[in-house]
Amino acid sequence: MKQGYDYIIIGSGSAGSLIANRLSADPACRVLVLEAGGLDRNPWLKLPVGYFRTIYDPRFSRVFKTEPSEGDGHRGIAWPRGRIVGGSSSINGLIYIRGQHEDFDDWQDMGATGWSWEDVLPHFRRIERYAGGDDQWHGRDGDMPVSDLRHRNPACEAWLAAAMEYGLPRNDDFNGSTTLGVGTYQLSLGRRFRASSASIFLKPALARGNVTLNTSAHVTRVLFDGTCATGVEWVAGGQTHQARAESEVILCAGSIQSPQILQLSGVGPAATLQRHGIAVVADSAEVGANLQDHYQMRQIVRLKKKWSLNDDVRNPVQLAKMGIDWALKGIGPLTVGAGQVGGGACTPLADRGRPDIQFNVMPLSVDKPGTPLHRYSGFTASFWQCHPESRGYVCIRSADPMADPLIAPNYLSTERDRGTMIAGVRILREIIHQPGFRDLWDKEMVPGEEVQSDAEILDAVRNMGGTVFHPTGTCRMGRDEHAVLDPELRVNGVEKLRVVDASAMPKITSANTNAPTYMIGNKGADMILQGLRRNAKSPEEQLA
Repeated sequence: MKQGYDYIIIGSGSAGSLIANRLSADPACRVLVLEAGGLDRNPWLKLPVGYFRTIYDPRFSRVFKTEPSEGDGHRGIAWPRGRIVGGSSSINGLIYIRGQHEDFDDWQDMGATGWSWEDVLPHFRRIERYAGGDDQWHGRDGDMPVSDLRHRNPACEAWLAAAMEYGLPRNDDFNGSTTLGVGTYQLSLGRRFRASSASIFLKPALARGNVTLNTSAHVTRVLFDGTCATGVEWVAGGQTHQARAESEVILCAGSIQSPQILQLSGVGPAATLQRHGIAVVADSAEVGANLQDHYQMRQIVRLKKKWSLNDDVRNPVQLAKMGIDWALKGIGPLTVGAGQVGGGACTPLADRGRPDIQFNVMPLSVDKPGTPLHRYSGFTASFWQCHPESRGYVCIRSADPMADPLIAPNYLSTERDRGTMIAGVRILREIIHQPGFRDLWDKEMVPGEEVQSDAEILDAVRNMGGTVFHPTGTCRMGRDEHAVLDPELRVNGVEKLRVVDASAMPKITSANTNAPTYMIGNKGADMILQGLRRNAKSPEEQLA
């Protein structure tokens, strides 16, 4: 290990790129960032709506497959994760929403001390550069541009009106006081281009000259001297490389690969490691456990009027207008994310008026991103369960670092989860039958008008539902003896190793997970820097 750095960051995604930015602000700090994917130069990675083409593209994404289970109709679900500079922030649907305030108070109650809503709000505000909303909730001077929706579709506006007729309040800021109600989503979007972690945080850090980025670098393990992390090993170009970390190794590989790398490195359930011939550095039974995801169900209806993007993309005039609006004004359909309008609602199973489903509504329909839009005038209203009780796990299948791990989400494994999904389908149907929307459509295509009983709806949910790409929780932080991380994101049982990404969440947030992952990165960077300052003090100064 001739190469030496102060910090080695594994993964250039949402948290990894942000941490590289914060640490490299000190010109004396040497940072190495290792990314398994390539550079983010493809134009589809820059165009906001480009996620539709990139999310399953193997050039930009590593597509894992979950274990089939009863909850997903024994299908198994494809889970794409960004394998590109910027990670999943380079291929996601751009929706920027923090989640319910209670989500973070839940973390605090579960032992993640210092992570309550009051604690994390300053970090959300520091990240953000947003022109709207209330100063109490929003940041104005941060790095991440957050934009209001720049395209109004008449069918989406009609759906919002119908949702309010159903009884939901209007909510003009889901990042304000509450997520209850319906309105438009905010996006991680600059003037015209996607605001990924790579473009916003990593690119300026690289310009400082003290950050090294190695792409196509597949990390095989963290290196230890006893229980002290000393560096990282990776493979690139068919060669094995190593580098030394003088201060810390920071694992930011996400909720699938952070636990996989820990297990490959000897940190995990001892019986699992021994079965695969891996020497145990620290017996940590819950590495890879506590896996959570949002399971989604869609409703697709056929519109009577040609208000769908399904129609616009086949109309040369409309296509030209889209391009002009985006290029000259930074508005229009090319600026949208994976949901234009939506919001939070309560099923009869919700606790104390706290939303337990979130809507995601788009004026288009498709089998899945990357496939052609349907030829009819499709309109999609989907929802996911905000607070799933089901828990799964991630586990290595072998000692081969190139092999995919076993991923078992165990979707819909509790009665409450199943009941919430059934109730959500019924709420979607009530909304589209309100006066503001009922005359705009003539047929429900998914799940289909023949699906009516609870049993039929649950069967449709199992066989037609899927992920919204929010895996979390597999290296949870807490104060108890089984927690993988302490509340400062340090890996329990070893030294000089942290995990700073969505795997640290004790419980999944209610909404999209990208904004909370940025927050984890920002708070994690502060903790690293505070530790550095503490270590720099003499024993007398530390006692003072």
